[in-house]
Amino acid sequence: AILRNQEAQDVLLTNVLARMRGKNYTGLNIDFEYVYPEDRENFNAFLRKTVSRLHPEGYTVSTALAPKVKADQEGLLYEAHDYDAHGEIVDFVVLMTYEWGWSGGRPWAIAPISEVRKVLDYAVTAIPPEKILMGVPLYGRDWRIPWVKGTYARTVNPKAAVALAAQYGVSIQYHETYQSPFFRYTDEGGQQHEVWFEDARSVQAKYETVKEYGLRGISYWVLGIPFPQNWPVLQDHFRVKKE
Repeated sequence: AILRNQEAQDVLLTNVLARMRGKNYTGLNIDFEYVYPEDRENFNAFLRKTVSRLHPEGYTVSTALAPKVKADQEGLLYEAHDYDAHGEIVDFVVLMTYEWGWSGGRPWAIAPISEVRKVLDYAVTAIPPEKILMGVPLYGRDWRIPWVKGTYARTVNPKAAVALAAQYGVSIQYHETYQSPFFRYTDEGGQQHEVWFEDARSVQAKYETVKEYGLRGISYWVLGIPFPQNWPVLQDHFRVKKE
């Protein structure tokens, strides 16, 4: 409703600005998902209004975008996300290049690099690469197998995933196409599981991809999850600075 209500937008942006000033934030990220296709242009107009309010005060404006592989991709998650418009209007975008292996779906890599590259191949044709942050997951998932529709995977952090493999005495395998580690184990109750997660090799592949495409950088989902392997690899590839 807010995308069709100018007065509500003005109130929202006034409140956002007040909070940003009070918290000394440097920018705003807008993550509107499952927007109705008929609100596509309303969304674009809202972004223009947001930029016009925030830029004069020195704040950046960015958006989170669904991982599209073509402009006319169907589906409620994708249709209102106009890559060309976002690339023109906002300072930078965050591509949500994760959740292929989502909690309610079949076991799969969270961010298989083969699928991530398909998104990037399209994204750089619509958005300047220097405006693109590639989403990188810092988590994994543990599915019960055989997978049954309607069941949900348990989210695990990479450190816990490695400990789980050690606990059950199973080898961690690595999928070369997806550039992602995985393993299977059987719990004490006889239930089989399949786990996909991230490790030093998988984030290494992602950071190399960011450099290959000349992107602005990366965006993690989500900070605070134990993943000690990640940080030395990050430092090997990038110089992190606060602007």
